This record gives sequence, C-alpha cells and structure tokens, in this order.
Amino acid sequence: MAYKLSKWDLSPLYPGYESAELQSAFDMIEEQVTSFEGVRNKLTPDMPADQFVDILKASEATTRIGNKLYSFAGLSFTADTQDQKAQALQARVLQFLAEIENRILFFSLWWKELDEANAKRLMEASGDYRYYLEAMRLYKPHTLSEAEEKIVNLKNVTGVSALGNLYDSITNRYVFKMKVNGKEKEMTASELFSFRYSTDPKVRAESYQSQFKVYAEDGPILGQIYQTILRDWHNENVNLRKFKNSIAPRNLNNDIPEEAVEALLSVARKNVGIFQRYFRMKAKYVGIPSGKIRRYDIYAPVAASKKTYAWDEAVTMVLDAFNAFEPKIADLAKRVFDESRIDSEIRKGKRGGAFCWSVLPEMTPYVLVNYQGTGREVATLAHELGHAIHAMLASHHTTFTFHSSLPLAETASTFAEMVLIDKLLAEEKDESVRRDILFKQMDDAYATIMRQSYFALFEKTAHELVQKNASVDDLSNAYLENLKEQFGDSLDLSDEFKWEWVGIPHIYQVPFYVYAYAFGQLLVLALYQQFKAEGESFKPKYLRILSAGGSEAPEKILSEAGINIRDPKFWQGGFDVLEKLVNELEKLPVAASKNAKAKLAGKKSAKKVAVKKKVVARSPKGKKAAKSKAKKK
Repeated sequence: MAYKLSKWDLSPLYPGYESAELQSAFDMIEEQVTSFEGVRNKLTPDMPADQFVDILKASEATTRIGNKLYSFAGLSFTADTQDQKAQALQARVLQFLAEIENRILFFSLWWKELDEANAKRLMEASGDYRYYLEAMRLYKPHTLSEAEEKIVNLKNVTGVSALGNLYDSITNRYVFKMKVNGKEKEMTASELFSFRYSTDPKVRAESYQSQFKVYAEDGPILGQIYQTILRDWHNENVNLRKFKNSIAPRNLNNDIPEEAVEALLSVARKNVGIFQRYFRMKAKYVGIPSGKIRRYDIYAPVAASKKTYAWDEAVTMVLDAFNAFEPKIADLAKRVFDESRIDSEIRKGKRGGAFCWSVLPEMTPYVLVNYQGTGREVATLAHELGHAIHAMLASHHTTFTFHSSLPLAETASTFAEMVLIDKLLAEEKDESVRRDILFKQMDDAYATIMRQSYFALFEKTAHELVQKNASVDDLSNAYLENLKEQFGDSLDLSDEFKWEWVGIPHIYQVPFYVYAYAFGQLLVLALYQQFKAEGESFKPKYLRILSAGGSEAPEKILSEAGINIRDPKFWQGGFDVLEKLVNELEKLPVAASKNAKAKLAGKKSAKKVAVKKKVVARSPKGKKAAKSKAKKK
C-alpha cells in the first residue's frame, strides 16, 4: 500500500467533542466511583484476597475510561493547540479527573498504611497488579493526610498543570521568520529547526537566531512560568512530602535508585571530553576556516546532500528494517498506519516535535511526527514507532502495569533507530555515505546522552537557584555556564544561547524527565553490543525486556538481563563504545570531504561532485508519555 501524510483518527476514542459517547464517559465514571466509594468501610487488614482483587478490578475499570477521556482531550489539544474547543475540553477533563481522584483517594491511603504481613498476603494473590501495589507503597514516607492530598490534587489543576498548558499554548503559537532563497518566510518551529542541518553555515546560524529572537522577547515571561513551576515543585515535594532533594521525586516515580541516577550523571560528566574531541574533529570535515565550529554547527552534515525521502519511502524503509530484525516487530508497527493512529503532516498550531501516546493495553498507540522528508525524520519515525511497539508487546498486562517507567521507555525507541541505521550501513557501498551515517550516529549520541545529561544538571542547579530567589537572568547565566562546561574550548559559543533553556518543554512539563534519554541510549548501546555478540539468541531476551512493560521494577527487569545500573562501570561501557567510534572517525581521510569543505566554507568548488547520500539520525523530540522535542536544537 502507498502511505500518505495524514492526520490521525481519534474516533476510536470518541466521535467528537459534542458526541453522546463522550458525555456518557463522564457519566459512567461518576456512576462507577459512586459505587467504589461504598467499599471504604469494607477495607480491613484481614479482608479476603478475592474481595481485594475485585476492588482492584473495579478501580482499573474506572481508570480505563479516565485514560480514554484524558487521551482524547490531550491528543485533540496537541493536534491543534489553538483550538478553543480542545482547550476547553482539556481543562474540563483535568478538573473532572482531579475531583474523581480525590473521591477514590481513600483506597491508596489505606493501602500504604496496611501492615507488611497483610500487604504481602494480598500482593501475592493479586497477579499482574502486584508491582502496581508494590510501587504504591514506596510512597508511604511521602504521603500526606487525605485532606492535604485532596487539596494538592485540586490546586494542581488550576496551578502547575495550568501553567504547563499555558506554556504550550504560548510557545506553539510562535511564528518564526527566516529568509529562504532570498525571501522572508514565516514558519513553524518544526520547519525552522530543519534548517539546523543545512549545508550552509549562514542558514544554520539564522535558524537558531530566529528562534532565540522570539524566545528572548518572551524570555522574562517564560522564565517566570518556570520559576513558579519550580517553587510549586519544591513546596509540594521537599517542604510537604519531605523528599530530600528536588530530583528525588522523579527517581521514585521512575523507581530508579538515586545511586544509579547519580552514577549515570557523574560518569557522563567525566566523559564530556569524548564529545569535545568529536566537535574539534568535525570542524575539519565541515570546512570551518577557523578550525573551530560554532554552536550553530554541531549538527552540520559532513558532506553536501539535499537527499530527502517521500513519506511512503520513509515508512517502507523503517518497516523493512524492523522486518529484517524481527517480523513480529514490523507487524506491530504496521498497525499504527493501518489503523490511522499517526499524525504526520505539518500544520500551524500543531505541537512540534514527536511523541507516542499509549492509551490502553489492547489499543494501538497514537504517534505524532512533523515529517519534512529528511533522513533525521526517518529515524524519528523509527524512534516513535519503537515506543508504540514497546506498548503493544506489553499489551497482556493490566492498565496499571503495561506502561514502562520513563528510563526503560526509551529502550525500544532507541533500539529501533539503531536497527534502521544498522541496516542502512550494511547495505550502503559508498564510503562517503557510510561516513556520513557514522557522523550522524555520533551527532545523535551527543543529543541523546550528553545534551540530556547536562539538561538534568542544569535542572538541579536551577531548582537550587530558584530557592535562593534567583532572577530569570540568573537562570540564563547559569545555563550559559552549563554550556561552557559541556563544550569547553571545543567550539565557539555565542551569548544568545543563554535563552535556549526557555525553549525546552520537558523541564517545564516533567521535571527531570530528561535523564531518561541518556539512560535509555547508554542502555541500548550495551544491549546492542549483546545483540552483535549473540545474534539470534539475543532476540528472545530483548523481547522479554519489552514485554515486561511496567510489571516489575526497572532494576529487576535489567538485572535479569545481566545489567547492574548502580555500577559506574556499566555506564562507562556505553561511553567506551562512543570513544571507539570517535577513534574510528579520526582515522578517516579528511580529504574525502573536500567538495563539502569548499562549499561549507562558502568557497567556489573547482569541480562539482555529485554524491548520492542517505542521511540518517534523529530530529528533535516532544512527549508526554511525552517522549521530547528539546534534544537537538
């Protein structure tokens, strides 16, 4: 079949904003919750296990309808952030679900306070609900009284959640102006960001400058939104819930030991020199006269190529790569297209970047991309389909346990990209194209590992500074210092990048989400090395990791695959792979890219050489289950 750019079909959720089915969903939840409230007096430490499981099933039934409501509202809003009906529905759903959560709050509070012996007895009888119950009890030291928890739920609707929606509405209405072929053109963020991979250094610089000009104008306002979100985070999590620091709530939410997260960030910081070496080397290939690239140039292609891929070609490439690895995976990915669960076209008002949104275990996930034909966007498609495959492989779990934790959520997506790139490298005979792909792999590794790690390090600094009443300018200066440590003297960094942080959605929407990307990429480097060594025998083990979804603690899932996430040596292993790649690139003859060097330096080439290329790497990311558009800008 021929694949065409399209919008997704939300009718499997609800036919429309005014539909009877949508209103009925509100009524059904109301009815079920009224019934559920009746079990409050039946919750006793020695209650029969079968009665307890029936309560869990009733809770899941309500959650399933709530997930559909929340997803329909959220997906409608991301498809057009300027649609007033979508805005109104999202606000209504958030308010309604917060009130519902308050009415059933008594169950989770009772469960957290239950004695260990009876909790163990009931968990052993709960089947696939077990880890959901186990994870809930981890929050016991940070749980407030019922009255306080209800207040927090309600204030979030009109407080921090509303601020996140406001940030989205403001930034997704931005129109950027940039000269293209001598004429000024208005464009969306996704269109603007595509020029960061141009062969023309002036175009690359203008892409960044056009963004920062707009963001700098609103910088003080966007910065105030961020400051308020951070104060809210600290007030609730550190002051009230008694977490020991600002990152601890995210670590608990991910069920990742603090020791593992700190090992990851510490090892990343120690290995920053690998990427600094890479950027110094890349300057030679892209023909920068000074011998030092600018921050604008870090994603510059190493050879001039205008190769693009039609949507149908891109989809076929990805599905073929998946099929070569494991036909079952390709079949799952194909469902996304067969059931119209993908929104791929560029539109004003549509959220930028890309994400995958899983609604219910048995339901094919929804995928959003903003496709413009570059090789990077082909890889982005593979990435987001990897997320969808992950959810579909875990469809045998309950609604509470099919979603994996954030760090493991990046495993299938990043692995899917590597499968695509591996296939292209295996088939490509042109050495210049192979070199281009290898450079793109290193670009992608920077964007996914080091960039995200330093985002997390900035967040830690920002949370501390806000508690010391830092101004927006103070935060901007701290971000600039963060970049200076990250890049050292490997490139030229202009001061305008101090506003880059206000354009990173994840630090607003999901504090400390970003380290999940570095976690996932380094994990996949380890898994991919196993795949190369073990071949076919690796695949069942890999599929078991994905099929586990969120039914076990991430550390347990990975330990069964022989991975110790607390050990700095594990994380160092991923950086060792990257260092070998840099060593390999350093041995390549620079002369092979002479044509690109002349063009990129703005000089006239004595001889025009047409080189056919395939450009593969990833575009900026966006996500809720959000999975992020902040990476590569």
